[in-house]
Amino acid sequence: MANTNDHIPSLGEATTLYLGKLTARNRDTSQPEIYRFSRWYGWEKSFSTLAGPAVASYSDQLNVTDIDYEKKFSILRAFLTYAKKAGWSTTNLATHLKTKKGKGAMTAAGRKNMPDVIALTQGRLDEMKAELEKLKKKSRELVGEIQRAAADKDFRENTPFHAAREERGHVEGRIKELEATLKAATILQENKEPAVKSGIGDCVVVCDLATGEEYRYIIVDPREVNLSKGKISFISPLGKALLGRCDGEKVEIIVPVGKLHYQVKRIER
Repeated sequence: MANTNDHIPSLGEATTLYLGKLTARNRDTSQPEIYRFSRWYGWEKSFSTLAGPAVASYSDQLNVTDIDYEKKFSILRAFLTYAKKAGWSTTNLATHLKTKKGKGAMTAAGRKNMPDVIALTQGRLDEMKAELEKLKKKSRELVGEIQRAAADKDFRENTPFHAAREERGHVEGRIKELEATLKAATILQENKEPAVKSGIGDCVVVCDLATGEEYRYIIVDPREVNLSKGKISFISPLGKALLGRCDGEKVEIIVPVGKLHYQVKRIER
C-alpha cells in the first residue's frame, strides 16, 4: 500500500498498474471497461483529481440495456476500491457507482420491456450482421472442440472441455442478443440534404468556444454507443444537448469538470 508521500499516478498509469496485478483472464475481462473509464475522464489526469461527482456522472451514462451493465459496475468498483487501498485516492470512489434503480443487466424480463423497434444506422446494422455470422461459425467450431474434449471421460480434470463449454455459453448468449436486436431493427434513413435540426443518426460538428477545437459527435441509439468513434447516446447529457440543434446554435453542456460551451458548426446526415 502506498503512503501519502508516494507519487500519485495519472489515470493511465493507475490503469496499467492495476491491470498488471490481475490474472491474465481477469485482465482481459477488465481492460476494456477500465480503459474506457480512464479515457473518458482523462488518461493524463492525476488520479487525485478524480472525484465522486465525476464517477457518478460516468455511471449515469452507462447503457442500462447493455447485457454487461452489472458486470461493468463490478469491474469499476474493484478498480476504484484498489485505488483507495493503494493510496491514490483519499476516499473509496467506488461508493459513487450506483446502478439505476430497478434496472440492471439485460435479464429476460428486461428484454421483454425493450422497445419493439430499435433504430440503427445502416453501418451498424451491417456490423452486427457480420458479427453474428462470425459468432455462429465460432459456435460450430466450439461444438467440435467440446466433442473432442468429451472423448476424455474424466470431466473433473478435463480443462479443455470445461473451457470450450463455458466459451460457447458466452458466444450463444451474444448470438441470441444480436438476433433479437436485428429482428427489431429499423434502418435510419440517410439524407444528404442539409439538416434543419439535428436528429438521431446525424453527425454534429461542434466548435469548443473556449479552445477553438472542433469535435464530431454522432447521435445514436443507446445500443450503438461507441465513445472511441464519437458515437453518443441521445439520452446522455451531451446527446440531449446536441439533439434538435441547428447550424450556428450555441450550446452549454454540464460535464464533470464544469461547463462546456459549444457552437454547432454543421450537421451532417
